[in-house]
Amino acid sequence: MGLERASAGTFDRRRVLALGSAAALGAALSGCRAAATVNAVLARQGLRGLGDARGVGIGAAVQAGYLARDADYAALIAREFSMVVPENDMKFGLVHPEPGRFAFGNADAIVDVARANAMQVRGHTLVWHRQVPPWVTAELGRERLLGVLGDHVAAVVGRYRGRVVAWDVVNEAIDDGGGLRASVWSRGIGPDYLEHAFRFARAADPSARLYYNDYGAEGLGRKSDEVFRLVADLKERGVPIDGVGLQMHVGLLRPPAPSPDELASNLGRLAALGLDVTVTEMDVRLAGAAGTPDQKWARQAAVYRDVLSAALAAPNVKAVLFWGATDRYSWIPGETGQPDGALPFDDQYRPKPAYRAIADALLI
Repeated sequence: MGLERASAGTFDRRRVLALGSAAALGAALSGCRAAATVNAVLARQGLRGLGDARGVGIGAAVQAGYLARDADYAALIAREFSMVVPENDMKFGLVHPEPGRFAFGNADAIVDVARANAMQVRGHTLVWHRQVPPWVTAELGRERLLGVLGDHVAAVVGRYRGRVVAWDVVNEAIDDGGGLRASVWSRGIGPDYLEHAFRFARAADPSARLYYNDYGAEGLGRKSDEVFRLVADLKERGVPIDGVGLQMHVGLLRPPAPSPDELASNLGRLAALGLDVTVTEMDVRLAGAAGTPDQKWARQAAVYRDVLSAALAAPNVKAVLFWGATDRYSWIPGETGQPDGALPFDDQYRPKPAYRAIADALLI
C-alpha cells in the first residue's frame, strides 16, 4: 500500500460509523449500494469515508488564511478530505522570499490543521518556473544557483520530514510547445536541474514519495509522450522518482478531459515504469458551455464521474486531489478574470451534482 493511501489506522475514531472499521465499511458498501447507505456515509464521514474504505487518499488544495478565518470552510475540509495540499503556501517565493530567510508560518499552520484532523499532507511544489523570488532569478551562475536549489530543498523538505507524505518535486517542466521549458532553472543550471532536485529531496526525507507534476498530460498526445519520456529517462538513470502527478485541470469545452480509454492507457504505461500516479489538481470548468446551470452541472458531474472512475480502476493511482473544494475559493476567476464553478461544492458550501458523481466513482 502506497504512503498516500489512507488507512483505517490513521482515521479519526470519532468519524467511524457504527458499521465499524474502514474495511468493514468498504465491505458493506460493496455489498449494498443503497442510496440511503451512501448518503449516511457522506453525511457523517464525507468523501474521506468512501476513500478510506477503498484505500485511496481524497484531498483538496487549501490556503492557511481561509482555514484560519472561515470556520465553515475549515469544517468542510476536515469532514470531506483525508489529505490536503497547500495551494500556494509552500511555493518558493512564499517560503523563501530572501536569501537565508524562510517564512514557514502559513505552511506550518496547514500541517498543524492536517495533523489535528488526521489528514495527510502533500507538499507542493519545490521547483517551478513561476512564483520564484527576484533574488533567485538574478544571474547567479550555475554553481551558486545549484547551491540555492539544494539549500532550499533541504530546508523545506527537511522541516517537514515525516510530516509530508509526498512532494511535487518538479512542477510543469515540459513546455506546451514541446521540449524542456525555459526557466531560471533550465537556463541557469541546465537540464540536469530535475535530477538534482529529486536527489536533494530524497536526501532530505528518504520516506517521502517524490513526484513529477504537470498539466495537459493526462491522456495520450505529444505532451503526455514528452512527460513519459522525461520520467522514463529519470527512472533509467536511477533518479529517485516515485510517481507522476496528473493535474487534471479540464473543462466542459477547454481544456478537454481525456477519454477513459486514453487515460487508462497512459496510466498503464506509467505503471509499467513502476511509477505511482496521483490526480493532483482536478477541477472541471464550465466556461463557454451552453445550457442552464443545472444542465452544465449535470455535464460537469459526468466528467468527474467518468474521469475518476477510469483513474481509480488503475492500481497505481494512489490518491485524488481537487484544486480547492468550494467555488468560493477557486483559483480560476483570479487566473482567467471570469467567474466559473469548477469545484464539487458551490460558493455556499452546498454539494453540487459533481460531489455525488465523485462518490459514485469511489464506489465502482
